[in-house]
Amino acid sequence: MITEQRKLGTGFGAHSTAAEVLAGIDLTGTTALVTGGYSGLGLEATRALAGVGAHVIVPARRPETAGEALRALPGAEVHPLDLADPDSVRIFSERFLETGRTLDVVINGAGVMACPETRVGPGWEAHFAINHLGHFALVNRLRPSLAPGARVVVVASSGHFLSAIRWEDPHFRTGYDRWLAYAQSKTANALFALHLDTLGGEDGPRAFAVHPGSILTPLQRHVAREEWEKLGWVTPDGESAEGFKTPQQGAATAVWAATSPLLDGHGGAYCQDCDVAEAADTDDMLIGGVKPWARDPQSAARLWALSSELTGVNAF
Repeated sequence: MITEQRKLGTGFGAHSTAAEVLAGIDLTGTTALVTGGYSGLGLEATRALAGVGAHVIVPARRPETAGEALRALPGAEVHPLDLADPDSVRIFSERFLETGRTLDVVINGAGVMACPETRVGPGWEAHFAINHLGHFALVNRLRPSLAPGARVVVVASSGHFLSAIRWEDPHFRTGYDRWLAYAQSKTANALFALHLDTLGGEDGPRAFAVHPGSILTPLQRHVAREEWEKLGWVTPDGESAEGFKTPQQGAATAVWAATSPLLDGHGGAYCQDCDVAEAADTDDMLIGGVKPWARDPQSAARLWALSSELTGVNAF
């Protein structure tokens, strides 16, 4: 049964921070994995989770940079992982499984946005490969380590408004558009969480997709600063536009989805502003919500089959 997209009335909202939504929660003795957990929203999620007792594993394409960023967090450990490289995903996963440790939380937060046309792995388009396929393979390979009832949180975006899955050409072999490529990958994130939760069963992982909101972080590194005002991200004097969040606020929905007991029984939901999101009834990405193509169970199953074929893994 697909969770209805209806707000729960959590008491939190767009201005809540990661620390606020975790207040009163004790994660001592648990282990979380946060991709992208050393920069931007991921760094804030790592700090918040470690702050309430979780041991946080941070896979990183740049482990030296990650180590510097997390030096003050004794509850975090860094290991090399490049989501664009299927062999790197396999090696990281095999090494983690050898430790015999279990994972209680996985937050798939690493990603790229609006990058120039880039081919990775066996010729995959970079957004689809890094934002989706790398995380798909990672979660599947780590399946034996997921504790009963573990939560997997996939960081999506209202960017999914711009594109469903391009079934005829998901790798943009023709007509590359950096924004549509990003948008497709965010739809894929939402569909991945939806089908993962369906496959998890009673004891399997509960999965959620989250829209963190609009936040200026290193994710926008491929977008020229002169474009920011044109896109409505900043005011003429360079300040964040109205409706944008701080990184601490942007990380809140992911850590809330990873821990909140209010989400029990709502697996597969698409969340926003620390609550289950409503169906989107406008095209305003700042308002958000979720479009029907990101909630379609048939598309979710089809994407899972395609992702399994491309990556060669399917543990569920």
